Amino acid sequence: MSLPAHSVTARARALAKAGDLAGAGRLIGDLLLAKFGFAAEDIRINVDIYSLNSLNGFFTAAGSAYFFKFHQEENEEAMEGEYYRAGLLAEAGLPVDQPIHVSTEPGEQILVYHRRDDRRFADVLKELDFSDDGDAIARAVAAERRLNQELMAVYARTLHPIDAAQSAAEPIHRLFRARLVDADRPGVIGGRFGSFYRDQMFEFPGVTLSWEDLKERQIVVNGVRYRDTLATLFNDAFTLLAPVNFAGSGGVTAHGDAHNANVWIEDQEPNARLVMFDPAFAGRHVPALLAEVKTTFHNIFAHPLWLYDPAAAATRYHAAAQCVGDTLEIETDWRPSPVRLALLEAKTDLLWRPLLQELAGRNLLPANWRRLIQLALFLCPTLVMNLRAGSGTHNPVSSAIGIATAVAKGSDPICGHGLLSQFLDRLTSVGNKS
Repeated sequence: MSLPAHSVTARARALAKAGDLAGAGRLIGDLLLAKFGFAAEDIRINVDIYSLNSLNGFFTAAGSAYFFKFHQEENEEAMEGEYYRAGLLAEAGLPVDQPIHVSTEPGEQILVYHRRDDRRFADVLKELDFSDDGDAIARAVAAERRLNQELMAVYARTLHPIDAAQSAAEPIHRLFRARLVDADRPGVIGGRFGSFYRDQMFEFPGVTLSWEDLKERQIVVNGVRYRDTLATLFNDAFTLLAPVNFAGSGGVTAHGDAHNANVWIEDQEPNARLVMFDPAFAGRHVPALLAEVKTTFHNIFAHPLWLYDPAAAATRYHAAAQCVGDTLEIETDWRPSPVRLALLEAKTDLLWRPLLQELAGRNLLPANWRRLIQLALFLCPTLVMNLRAGSGTHNPVSSAIGIATAVAKGSDPICGHGLLSQFLDRLTSVGNKS
């Protein structure tokens, strides 16, 4: 089997993805021994729907139980910026599980934690998506609200102006603009966009289109026409989300990738508490407008089912597509579940709105802040995995839902109310006061 890179973590992730968990485990065991002196036994890699660009699992050593995790990006060996600055978040006062061992060397990054019995918040919420247990939903939402309050307190305390060099050194850009860049041609849009979508075919329920035929079509979702084409959204993201463009804006100390598969829930009385882990993209100068984008999309708009469990989404939801003139019309009955909408309300009222108020009050809010947030939200689903049917786990129904959701997050509707566009409209009412 041909492996895509030379690093240990890239090879381990490729083996695991190909189903060779034993081979991946051997590589991880060698890495744990080389880095930390662990003679790891019983290495078990989790087959995890949330580990789209990472790998995690368990092992034992000298009679103790441990949990490991690492994140791995293409060409990361050549990237600048340091992964896993694990102590930053605790120093800032954020609720974070501290690893006991950390390796930050490119291609050999890995975190080791004492094993916990707590559940990940992602697994709890997955059950609540289709639950009518009002008490359990209220308890989860209350925990989310407390976490947002803790986050906002730290953001307000650490907010400061950042320059181009500080922005460029932050690894959070690897989740966004860096995924649009080829290592050998950084000035031309490529990266995952090039390998996932350019010159490829897109199969939706009712119509199959080439990228050339799709890229300039306006997208209509459930009767709402969106302004920007896919070509415009990718090209604008490549241009506007360049790290240098955040110079002069606000930076904060942030985790940057606290989707709920990176969050433990300590579900004890009287109140459940959320604790973050895996700070692969943590930093002191994280552009404030990017700090909560990944969590907002992946904890809310990616659910239920369509992104992480496309096969299940195709059995529960309907989608249909057709070309009409210069548009692609998509109809779907997919919607975020009530618990996700409650999380969105908490994120909007307790974090996004006060964050924008802080930025505006300190003259650190860029004039195009709304566009920057939209483009970053658009990149979350389109670059975290290939959304084309047949390219991996996606099918025509989930692909249609995914493209519709991405465009609805990245673009304003020409008229009417978009798919949950009320979120950005409520934020605009704050930003316009600056």
